[in-house]
Amino acid sequence: MKKLLLIAVLMPHLIALGQDRAIYEPVPVRVTPSETGSPPSDAIILFDGSNLDAWNRTADDGPARWHIADGAITVDRDVGTIKTKQAFGNTQLHIEWRPTDVIRSSGQGRGNSGVFLHSLFELQILDSWDNDTYINGQAAAIYLQQPPLVNVTKPPGEWQVFDIVFTAPVWEKGNLKSPAYLTVLHNGVLVQNNVELQGATFTPQPEYKARCGPYSQEERIQDCTGKMPITLQDHGQVVSYRNIWVREL
Repeated sequence: MKKLLLIAVLMPHLIALGQDRAIYEPVPVRVTPSETGSPPSDAIILFDGSNLDAWNRTADDGPARWHIADGAITVDRDVGTIKTKQAFGNTQLHIEWRPTDVIRSSGQGRGNSGVFLHSLFELQILDSWDNDTYINGQAAAIYLQQPPLVNVTKPPGEWQVFDIVFTAPVWEKGNLKSPAYLTVLHNGVLVQNNVELQGATFTPQPEYKARCGPYSQEERIQDCTGKMPITLQDHGQVVSYRNIWVREL
C-alpha cells in the first residue's frame, strides 16, 4: 500500500520531468505514404512507365535509349549505361527489376545489371535463383565488397524490389570525412544493414577520390565530392526496370 501511495505522489513529478524533454518544433513535414505500389507524395519520379525524360546516356549525356514497353524499361543491349539527369546525395531509392526468363548462361551471365549509387557504388542485379557465382557478386551484393545477408531472389522472369537507403560520403576540403553507407531491403527482407562502403566498386581496388571517373565514365574526371547521379548498368544482358522513385533525405 505504501508503495502505491509513493507512486501516486511521485507520478506527477515523473511526468513533468518527461515533459521537460519534449520538443514541439520544427514540426515534421506531412508526407502521404505510398499505397499499392504508388510512391509517397514527396518522391521524385525517375521512371513511371511512360518515358525516360529523367535519364541520359553516361557515354555522351545524350538521351537514354533503352526500350520502353508495358510500363517497363529494358536494357537495350550494348546501347549503353544510363544515369539520372538529376544528382543526389542522401537518398531513399525504390526500384523494381526483372531478369529475363530466357536462360542462356550461368553465373555472371544471367540477368546481370546493377544500380550504382552516387555513380560509384554498385548494388548488384543478377538472376541468383539456382545460379552459383561468387557470393559478393550475387543479387543484392555490394559488388565485390559485401554479400547479402540472405538470398531472397525470385525465379527469373518475376519482378523483384530493392528499397535502398543510401548515406552519401562526406568530404571536407578535398578530404574524406565520412564514408558512404548502404542499407537494402530485397523483396522486403533486410539484406544490407548500414554497411560501410569501402570505396568505388568498379576500380581495381576500392577507393575514394575527390576527383574521379564515375562508372562507365572513367575517362571523364570530375568533382566527386558533391551530389552525383544514380546509374543503371548496361551489362549486355536483358534486364527490365519499373516504378523507380527517390526521396532526398
